[in-house]
Amino acid sequence: MSERLGTTVGRSSRRRILRLAGGGITMAALGAGLTGCEDELATGGEGSTPPPRSASPEDGQAPEDGRAPEPLWTKSTSAQTYGDNDELVAVDGVVIASGDPLAAFDGATGEERWSLPDGAVPGAPLLLGNGTLYLESGAFDGSVAGYVPGSGKETWRSRLGKEYRQPRPVAVDARQVYVIAEILEADGSSHTNVIAALNSGTGKVAWKEQRDLGTQQNGVHAAVQGRYLVYTDFKNNLTVRDTATGKQVWTQKTTKTSYGPFVVHQDLVIVPQGQRLQAFALSDGAEKWSVRAEEFTTFREPTLLKDVLYIADSGRTLWAVEPGTGRKIWRSTALKDAGGQVPRQFVEVGGTLYGATDLDQQGGVHAFDGKTGALRWTFNDRSGDHHAWLVATDGKRVFALHGKKLHALPA
Repeated sequence: MSERLGTTVGRSSRRRILRLAGGGITMAALGAGLTGCEDELATGGEGSTPPPRSASPEDGQAPEDGRAPEPLWTKSTSAQTYGDNDELVAVDGVVIASGDPLAAFDGATGEERWSLPDGAVPGAPLLLGNGTLYLESGAFDGSVAGYVPGSGKETWRSRLGKEYRQPRPVAVDARQVYVIAEILEADGSSHTNVIAALNSGTGKVAWKEQRDLGTQQNGVHAAVQGRYLVYTDFKNNLTVRDTATGKQVWTQKTTKTSYGPFVVHQDLVIVPQGQRLQAFALSDGAEKWSVRAEEFTTFREPTLLKDVLYIADSGRTLWAVEPGTGRKIWRSTALKDAGGQVPRQFVEVGGTLYGATDLDQQGGVHAFDGKTGALRWTFNDRSGDHHAWLVATDGKRVFALHGKKLHALPA
């Protein structure tokens, strides 16, 4: 099962607006309706998180605890990201960050392998499946295209139809690519949207279903598990559809959302909702388990790695949870003790868990012991860039993107 289950649709989200606030937009301009803002800003402040050290590892391995490694290489990129997990990917020996032109760098050397002008819409997901990188066309010509990640060669292209605008891939399985697009009115405006499945072999439309009036094509996160297509949106909807027909299996309102990725594990969808982390049955939406954080704290975005769910809360506690049962494996306050920022995206290599943070002060990429949650070190390039950090891995290196700077760290 894929470990990268959630993808994002939309040029902006509440979480993205909060990040941009760090670059100079005042909180007053954002309005009082942005939930979770105080929680995110409260994770800053002075602390004792170890800064990067000048010493580099002798053999390309990460140094001992407490000492962040020097990058193996650093490159300036064309990256234009909004902080979603699927805007940086490592696959087939290359690392790719969303931007224009879309560029792929050799994971080992940092040398550019290929570049694709108008290859992707900045902020749109870099969707991987079937050995293919699926992209919404940056030419805004109504098409969705597939490329070989290692070479950038186009192998597949599909169009939903002239009556639809900006089809954006949200999920993929072995047979189909799932997209959401605006439905065009006669005057060129759009008030509704459609979700559709495109055959990943022929590009033909397998099915399309109009979503309810009032739903938006922005801010959608989606995942596929067997016969179920699961997605959330800005309207606090959690919806499951049948992948064969597109028919809605069930939908329900969520009390609160993180406006970020969720996790699908076997027959469950696991969604953070404020103080609670809840698991629902894919078949009927029945709640199967729930975990509660401490009072006045909220859960961030979860990541599923090797059948362990990792998630941090706004109180700077890191959790490792059994996804099938909700049983706590461990709970670490090491980040709180060090005064570090809260991570919201994780990758794992060789028993070390790497977490990327939203805000930069006392943040960056944290390295944790995967068995205990103990904080080993924190890498920060000290650029002060307001963009969120993103991480990806090829199993040998950890790639950290911060603004337009892409760093390769030894794993």
